[in-house]
Amino acid sequence: MILEIAVFNIQSAIVAADAGADRIELCENPADGGTTPSYGYLKTAREKIFISIFPIVRARGGDFFYTDEEFAMMKKDALLCKDLGFEGIVIGLLNKDATVNIEKTKRLVDLAYPLEVTFHRAFDRTKDALQSLEDIIDCGCQRILTSGQVPNAFDGKDLIKKLIEQADDRIIIMPGSGVRSNNIKELADYTGATELHSSSRKNISSEMEFANEEMNETLMNISVDEDEVKKMKEEIRI
Repeated sequence: MILEIAVFNIQSAIVAADAGADRIELCENPADGGTTPSYGYLKTAREKIFISIFPIVRARGGDFFYTDEEFAMMKKDALLCKDLGFEGIVIGLLNKDATVNIEKTKRLVDLAYPLEVTFHRAFDRTKDALQSLEDIIDCGCQRILTSGQVPNAFDGKDLIKKLIEQADDRIIIMPGSGVRSNNIKELADYTGATELHSSSRKNISSEMEFANEEMNETLMNISVDEDEVKKMKEEIRI
């Protein structure tokens, strides 16, 4: 089984790779659910990490209906990811009626070729999951990241199982959101998933030696729990 870890900074990416992740989803801005990494972040990750990396190509946080200008940005970012030698990208584009934007998705898939393309959890915001599955297959994507259209993938396991059955090996359905070592094996066994996604996120304290108390803030950094990644890998080896 393949374990993909979502990361939001370069140190987390390095920790995840060293802990045994099979693939990295490279993102920035966790509060927004992940946006396209900066050029410096992309370049450094490619230079430092030798496992498969899929940067997210997402112009901003919020919804998944994009303007023409935002789509133009995403096309440039997809080409940059290809130029930098990544193995894939992660995208998700919807229409205003919460259907998959087939035209723009196909255009990004074609631009990114031969990179693999994952359709991210924009899928969980679509109004008809089973039809959206067929639309994404038609667009040429290789996998769908989904929590089963609820916040936690374990709670969405029934829909995930149904999606995997309907996909019938035409596309990979990858459960993600709330996947941890205490549920990853049961989730995989129940759904039949062969790829799983987790952020394995933890907060770490700032290493600053001085903090201005008048600012009334706690400056925490987001990292990856190395031990948790190792535990998940051990669970899915069984």
